[in-house]
Amino acid sequence: MADRKLKISVLDQTPIRRGSNAVEALEESIKLAQLADRLGFTRYWVSEHHNSRTLAGAAPEVLISRLAAVTKHIRLGSGGVMLPNHSTLKVAENFRLLEALNPGRIDLGIGRAPGGDRLTSHILNPSNNFEPRDFVQQVQDLEGYLTDSSETGTVHEKVKAIPRIDTVPELWMLTSSGESGLLAARQGWALSFAHFIYPIGGPQAVKTYREKFKPSQFLKEPAASVGIFLFCADTQEKADELQAMMDYRLLSFEKGRYDETPSWEEVRDYEYSDQEWQRVMANRGRIVAGTPEQVKQRLLKMADDYGVDEIVAATITEKIEDRFRSYELLAEIFQLEPRN
Repeated sequence: MADRKLKISVLDQTPIRRGSNAVEALEESIKLAQLADRLGFTRYWVSEHHNSRTLAGAAPEVLISRLAAVTKHIRLGSGGVMLPNHSTLKVAENFRLLEALNPGRIDLGIGRAPGGDRLTSHILNPSNNFEPRDFVQQVQDLEGYLTDSSETGTVHEKVKAIPRIDTVPELWMLTSSGESGLLAARQGWALSFAHFIYPIGGPQAVKTYREKFKPSQFLKEPAASVGIFLFCADTQEKADELQAMMDYRLLSFEKGRYDETPSWEEVRDYEYSDQEWQRVMANRGRIVAGTPEQVKQRLLKMADDYGVDEIVAATITEKIEDRFRSYELLAEIFQLEPRN
């Protein structure tokens, strides 16, 4: 396992913590993006979720615009836009406008999941049939709009995305399976594997993506990253606490309790059944938690297993200071270069 530097990025799901609200969660995102920019993180992605009382990020493109106004260097993007929820033309225009305002700093990461329940997804886009072939067509249409295609027999002959600009946002396919990885390879996009969603089969999916990658006008060589729930703390006691909080949260998700925000005291005193503990242990494959040296070694191994040089870290904590400290420690571990 090589002891090397990694590129470290942030995935912000704009969590609304216990006793807080959406306005405060969004203000926290602004402060965290500014911190990540100063500390030398590579990119800052925001997610898309709907019909949730514990997450505030319904519109990545709106939040990205706000973050771009208060940062200088860090790349900003969607992790991701759930493409089936939307008009492809509108997504293209949103991100063309972001790229025009912030040339060379915008990533367009897309995914196929609904970002919530299927009813909400259908209301967002009544034409959404949840068919894989429809998603493939949307990806191809999105490319056409972003490249000003005029291919005969397509809508691109008559409809163009505005504003017309000379650059294209960096295109990323988000996946927790091999299927979207194959699509990313065929289209010549970068790939980010969501290990924090599904921790099985990722290294093979990325390997297959690299083997089948076809160069495109967007990307000449394959590029990949891996996303993980991550908690880094100064002490083992704090790391264990952060781990335990996420154990409980993920189990609650599996039980359909998406809006639950427990306190540390509730989590600490909860007694798991044998079946629940089995799920906790399985879900720990989605998480890296520990002290700085523990986290460093686990991330280096993960990067080697996946064959990537970039980790995207998602950190959700009960206390804001624990979340910010985790990212500060990451910057120290991998000797990120601070920026003014």
